[in-house]
This record gives sequence, C-alpha cells and structure tokens, in this order.
Amino acid sequence: MTTPTCRICETPLHTFLDLGHHPLSSAFVAPGDAVDGARDAFRYRLAVGHCARCALVQLTDDIPHERRPYQGYPYHSSGSAVMREHFRATGTQLLRTEMRGKRDAFAVEIGCTDGVVLRTLADAGVRTLAFEPSGYSGHGGVRVHRTFLTAGSARDVVAVEGRARVVYAANTVCDIADLPGFFAGLDELLAADGVFVFEDPYFGEILGRTAFDQFYDEHRYYFTATSVRALAERFGFRLVGIERLPVHGGQLRYTLARPGRRTPAPAVAELLAEEEARGLTVPAALAAFADRVDRVRRDLVALLQGLRAAGRTVAGYAATAKSCTVTTYCGLGPHLVPYVCDSTPAKQGRLTPGARIPVRPPGAFAAPYPDYALLFAWNHAAEIMAAERAFRAVGGRWILYVPEVHVV
Repeated sequence: MTTPTCRICETPLHTFLDLGHHPLSSAFVAPGDAVDGARDAFRYRLAVGHCARCALVQLTDDIPHERRPYQGYPYHSSGSAVMREHFRATGTQLLRTEMRGKRDAFAVEIGCTDGVVLRTLADAGVRTLAFEPSGYSGHGGVRVHRTFLTAGSARDVVAVEGRARVVYAANTVCDIADLPGFFAGLDELLAADGVFVFEDPYFGEILGRTAFDQFYDEHRYYFTATSVRALAERFGFRLVGIERLPVHGGQLRYTLARPGRRTPAPAVAELLAEEEARGLTVPAALAAFADRVDRVRRDLVALLQGLRAAGRTVAGYAATAKSCTVTTYCGLGPHLVPYVCDSTPAKQGRLTPGARIPVRPPGAFAAPYPDYALLFAWNHAAEIMAAERAFRAVGGRWILYVPEVHVV
C-alpha cells in the first residue's frame, strides 16, 4: 500500500487511527432498495493521519469529487435553536468588531447552508454574498454565488462587488479539497485590511473527549492552532486571533489577516504554548487516543447487547453524520438499535447509511418511549435533554459514548 502524504506539504503521514471502510454519511436510502445508485454501495477507508512537518491532522484517503453531496446537502443550521443563536451572535460580533464605521461594507460567507450569519449582517445594511455550491435557495434575501471559491470566481465577484471586509466560514474549511486554490481565491477576494474568520472542530477537543465520531467523510482536516498558523503562513496570511467555542463538541474560531496588518492577540501565543506543552500530536498521545477509541467500541457494543438480552428497548436519537461513523465502526444495526428518530424531513422514512437503521420522525420517540435512547447528537445533549424531559420522567435513560460509554 502506498504511504499517504499530506495534502498541503506532501510529507508522508503517520496514520494513527483506522476505523475501517465506511459509507458516505449522507447516503440514506429508501426501504427496499438494494442500493441507491452506487452511493449506498460505495465505501471508503476512514483513517486519520498526522503530518509531522505542518502538524495538520487529516483523513488519509480521498473521496472522489463526484461522490460528495454538494447538491441537496442535508444539514441546516437553523434546525437547532442553539446553533441559530450561535450564528446570530456571530453575525452581531462581526458587525461590532469588523463592520463598525465601514461604509458600504461587503461580507462573504463560504458555505452558508441556510444563511443565518449573512441574514444578520444584511439586516444591518451590510452587502452580503455566499459562495455556496450545495443548492441552498437563497431565502431570506441572501445572495448566492453557486460555485466554489477560486482565484477565478473571486475575480468575477470583485469585479462587481469590490473586495470583502470579512470572509467567514463555519465547518467548511475542514472539507475544502483544494486549499491552495481556496487561499488563492481568498487572496483575490479579501480587502488589504480585511480578515478571514473561520471556525471548525478543534482536534484538541476531539483528542480530549475521545470524540472519534467527529471523523467522517465531510471533514478532511482537523485543525489545531499550530497547524492553522503553518497553513496561514504557507499561503501568505497570519494567524492573529483565536476564540474557543462550545458548539459541536468544542471548536476554535480563527482569525487570519495579511502580514503586518494586525498584531496577534495574546490568545494565539497562549494556545500555541498550551498545545506544545500538552504534546497534542506526539505519537504517544495519538496511540493512547486510538486505544481509547477501541475501548469505547467494545463497551458500547457490550452495553447494547446486554440491554437486548435483558429485553430492554433502545432507540437512536438524531441520524447525524457522526452517527454513521459510530454505527459503522461499532457494527451497530437494527438488531441493536431498531430505529433512530430525527427531525430532518429528508431523512425520515429512509434508512441510515450502511447500518440501514430506519429513520422515524420525532413523534415516534414517544409512541411509546423506549427504555434507553442512544444519543448520537451528544454535542447538543443539553438542548435535547431539556426538550425531552418527559422521556426522563417516565424512567427513560440516555446512553452516551463521549468521552466514554455511560448512562444518564
């Protein structure tokens, strides 16, 4: 087998976690279908490697572009009250820190899905535009440029709109196949004194929480402050800001600017020093992480098998992309999790990728309640448990597997 190399600097990768062969996390199928075209049959190797040169953690194997779900992408940030508020607050913060006093300000989002951030900016009078190839309809007044950001597409926009004061992205940069091409586009698009602000899952949190389900096909990269600093410098930018975010199980928000335009905030040096002291990506830490992941698999399967033997009923809660990693790696199926409830209409009435667990609407959760619910959306646990108080009131219990398998 050819040794995989870093997508950025072509250094051989150290593969520290191999979760086996997985379906695409968006490949839900209709009941009775043997396959949904070739999507349900397709499998890729879900393995994770680390680059010793630029410190970037990344999936080792590529998925062909035509297999990726850019059209009809099933995730919408407005589906969660917590995420709606997070993105509204993000828009408000950008208005306060980056747009104040800027006449005719122009802001761009990369991968806006349903546009919460841009609508917040537009409501305040900021000109907005999204680079969004997924088929988002542009409701709410958000203008959409239906393509990826490249040097060419950026020049097309700048010719009409001028350069952007802010370019923002959430959970998007981690899945950009051509990062050199993306940064070339960013260089064309961003004003001389503008900033690029993006947020993505933080590998430090993944490691600390043993959150192996954060690895799936839609995320190629898992950033740290150290790797983002190297990435920024490689493409002519500088890391000048870092903010910790509680959403999605722990993220970082990075701010990049052109060299000499801004003094890095103290938080940048502080986190860089913390990562070095922690030995975040040294081989021993990565090997220990892989051992913990294996233990979670063994403990979760043993718990579910024990509940089935005892005649207890179990349902899954939230057919997330992360759940595909868990069900595939742990070998879960309808024999252990007979169904999963999810609020996304496009998933209801279908079967989960690979595992083929039926997806039911939220109302099925209480008709009747199961004895246990396996919470795949553990990153929204507080919001979900607050909304499902009646489940606990009748004796229902939640199964979680982050940072270890436990019942609450």
